[in-house]
Amino acid sequence: MSTRKHVAFIADSLDNAHRFQQAFARLGVEVSAGSTMQIDKLLDPAAPCDCAVFEARGRARAFEARVRALAQEAGAGLLLVIDDADFDALEPPFAEHCDYVAHGAGVGECVMRLRRLLWSDRAESPTGVIAVDTLSINLATYQVTVAGEPVDFTYLEYALLAFLASHPGRTFSRDALLQRVWGFEYYGGSRTVDVHVRRIRAKLGPEISQRLETVRGVGYLWSA
Repeated sequence: MSTRKHVAFIADSLDNAHRFQQAFARLGVEVSAGSTMQIDKLLDPAAPCDCAVFEARGRARAFEARVRALAQEAGAGLLLVIDDADFDALEPPFAEHCDYVAHGAGVGECVMRLRRLLWSDRAESPTGVIAVDTLSINLATYQVTVAGEPVDFTYLEYALLAFLASHPGRTFSRDALLQRVWGFEYYGGSRTVDVHVRRIRAKLGPEISQRLETVRGVGYLWSA
């Protein structure tokens, strides 16, 4: 089990909506969608996404600089959907973790470009293991050890720990964690996050648990 990726889809038309909906379904990612009027909400640093897809066509092109800045601030990949004619105007140097796809491109190409942005080396530990002090989280086998001893976590406890440890130094609100770990289909109260955090801390022990910090009035962060 690994935490699902989150993509923000920003478009003022429905021209590419169906195509990307199929791509998102193939990738199994969570999606937040809206128009350019909702850019700040969709790319809110308090609930950062892993990648933004922006339909930079027509009047929406005026918002491209804003989208680029917010995506870079959040450390998110950026896929720009542009018209064929606009490719001629692209010149180096090109922004890192940014890619382009032509309006009307096939679903397979959209999937490929999204996969590259979502699962590049910057996004995960190169070895698939997060090691902090005596803590080891194996993202491939879903095993956690402290000082070499295995620690038994429930599905959601592991998902929450792995997600926070994979995004060190970033604060997530309780609602953001519910969306990113539990999924949008979860309708329980946000305080369930607090319960899971307490259980994780108890299992990690006093030394390691200090890295799972409470940010008063906001949520939680993992300190590396």
